Amino acid sequence: MKEKSFEKKQELLEAALNEFSSKKYEDASLNSIIKSAGISKGTFYYHFKDKQELYIYLLESSSKVKWEFINKNIKSSSTEEKGDIFATFRLQARIGAEFASIHPKYHNLSRMFVKEKGNEIYDTAKNVLIEDDINPLNEIIENAVKKGDFRNDLPGEFIIKIISHLFTHFEDVFNSEDDMELGNIIKNLDYYVDFMKNGLYNKITREDI
Repeated sequence: MKEKSFEKKQELLEAALNEFSSKKYEDASLNSIIKSAGISKGTFYYHFKDKQELYIYLLESSSKVKWEFINKNIKSSSTEEKGDIFATFRLQARIGAEFASIHPKYHNLSRMFVKEKGNEIYDTAKNVLIEDDINPLNEIIENAVKKGDFRNDLPGEFIIKIISHLFTHFEDVFNSEDDMELGNIIKNLDYYVDFMKNGLYNKITREDI
């Protein structure tokens, strides 16, 4: 993400957050955002090409703030709380939920973004967010592979790709209105992590055969 610095930048981002966290992209009004921010159209267009660039910049900023919060709190967690890689995933989810409760507008922005699935803006923004991702997921997985936390009969590169894909596309699986409730996000992430760790295989039933 290319940083932008100008007077009333924070006011513009706050106005954009208010608009995009409560309305779908097509319904959001750039004029309302500019007016609420107290800047001129000339100032806006000097720094942003259009509404789409502002929207994606806001999503990037939101992701950066969220992951800085998560990473800071993970570092301050005890070694026992971090545990293995799957415990780290669960810890990330809990801290992410804490962030959402502290910053509900960011959470609502994410909810509104998921609703854009099927629209061009969703794919455009998603591609930018993936390229610009500061989520330390790959590094965490790579370290776990080196430590031997995963099955040694599977290539490390395969494990990294599979787990990264599963987490990157979590919202593609759980995208209903109920799924986006904070409590359900945590519950589904717990199921998700448990599935990655243990799969669907019923060991007890299998051993009884």
